[in-house]
Amino acid sequence: MRGRGRLTLGNLADDIRSAMTDKPQQRTVVELALLYLRLGTTAFGGPAAHIAMMDDEIVRRRNWLSREEFLDYLGLVNLIPGPSSTEMAIQIGYRLAGAAGLVIAGVCFILPAAFLVLGLAWTYVRYGALPQVGGVLYGIKAVVIAIVFQAIWNLSKTAVKSTRLAIIGALAIVGSALGLNVLIVLFGAGILSIITAMPKAPADISLSKASLGFVPRLLAGKWVIVAVTAIPFGLLPLFFFFFKVGATLFGSGYVLLAYLRTDLVLRLHWLTDKQLLDAIAVGQVTPGPVFTTATFIGYLLGGVPGAVVATFGIFVPSFFFVALFGRLVRRMRQSKSFGSFLDGVNVGALALMVVVTWYLGRAALVDKTTIALAILSGIALIRYRINSTWLIAAGGIVGYVAVRALV
Repeated sequence: MRGRGRLTLGNLADDIRSAMTDKPQQRTVVELALLYLRLGTTAFGGPAAHIAMMDDEIVRRRNWLSREEFLDYLGLVNLIPGPSSTEMAIQIGYRLAGAAGLVIAGVCFILPAAFLVLGLAWTYVRYGALPQVGGVLYGIKAVVIAIVFQAIWNLSKTAVKSTRLAIIGALAIVGSALGLNVLIVLFGAGILSIITAMPKAPADISLSKASLGFVPRLLAGKWVIVAVTAIPFGLLPLFFFFFKVGATLFGSGYVLLAYLRTDLVLRLHWLTDKQLLDAIAVGQVTPGPVFTTATFIGYLLGGVPGAVVATFGIFVPSFFFVALFGRLVRRMRQSKSFGSFLDGVNVGALALMVVVTWYLGRAALVDKTTIALAILSGIALIRYRINSTWLIAAGGIVGYVAVRALV
């Protein structure tokens, strides 16, 4: 008989089956659809900002999840390939409304951004340029800094449970700032948490060295990689390429840029450097997932069918990964050793958000107007609990008016 809280690779299949039969806290798919359609339309600023808005809506306002559970899911999505904020939406949908919620939350978060990017791609192809939205983004970016800062503050009160975890989080911040790979930071924080929590060899883990080696190989996507060879453009090769990206890519939009340039520009010659940079820019400045860059590229290469194929290819692995691993989080939390690992991963994920916010802040808070916007937004969020969606809209208006006044 298995000991209570024991988690081994030998009983992994049983855990998956039992997790799949757990009855989730039911929320209607309509509630999830409306929430994620709104977030997908207004969530500017990249994954850190998206996750901050989810924390505000789901934990702080609706109390659908505890902050500890939210943090556990955040740690998980940072350990699997693909866009972390999209996978967070999918995971939350799965937790609250089962398989239907998994699909609805993910699709509703992706579609608004995909349609907006598709419109921008049509404009780009027709007129050879992108619309000027600098003024609007000038104000929105300042508000986003306040939103992310508030989320980091709230999440840290739950994640940093002890001085030990505070030290691990500080080390993770240093490692991330020095440019260490995301997985090294997260796995390093998790392993360090186990070691420091249990000086003696834990009795409830029976993972051999070979078993431990299995995890990073699986998460790195080295078991199932769809090969893309230097062949002429077609919808099927386009799908396989973006499927490979979605199934193996860890990291930010800048990592995505390197991935896409290596294959699409240098090897396949499907795009020029200018087209690729414009595609990345669209993914960065539109709300919702940065991975909708694939929608833009797909349209450039194959029109509307290309956009659909590329978007489906890059996002579908995320649904699979969440369905496979999502419900195991609660099982892992029951194990003392794996619970310690999750604690470390959680502070590591928080450290990544801190470093990203630092760089975003340096780029966004460039003058008295943006600094004032960020401070006032922070007061509105913390003191008056103003919904972040309204603050983003107000920031866009203020930014547009401020820039127009200087013209």
